[in-house]
Amino acid sequence: MGVPEKRPLADFLPAISIKARDLAAEMTGLNVQTKDLTGQNPIEKEHVDNNSAVRKMLVVRGIIPESLPPSEDTDKVKRRLQHLTEHIKKVFSEAELDENLVCRNFRHTTQHGAIQGKKQKKTVIYYNFDVIISVEVKSNQ
Repeated sequence: MGVPEKRPLADFLPAISIKARDLAAEMTGLNVQTKDLTGQNPIEKEHVDNNSAVRKMLVVRGIIPESLPPSEDTDKVKRRLQHLTEHIKKVFSEAELDENLVCRNFRHTTQHGAIQGKKQKKTVIYYNFDVIISVEVKSNQ
């Protein structure tokens, strides 16, 4: 897969592989509760069975996980995100745009991933097109 030594494979997994693993884990969590599974061996078997079922479904649909190209290096994505964040801050610090006019905070409520029945809230900032254009110009200078 072309993963550099001393780097985790997960840093290069294609999104579909990560989602497949997530689906198998969610299936296991649900089945542990609905089937009232206890003990390490039954839960491990359930998890292996779910991973096998998800893999089989992918293969039937023509998706062979081992033949997928590696995804973009997560470290590169993090660096790019950091640079974009710096450019956004610069747009506002230089008063090129008024943050109050071009941004809006939205609160998203979702099911908590680890705690059954608990909701979690996350505030997400949405930028209008003016910010996107300004950041694009700054990042190309």
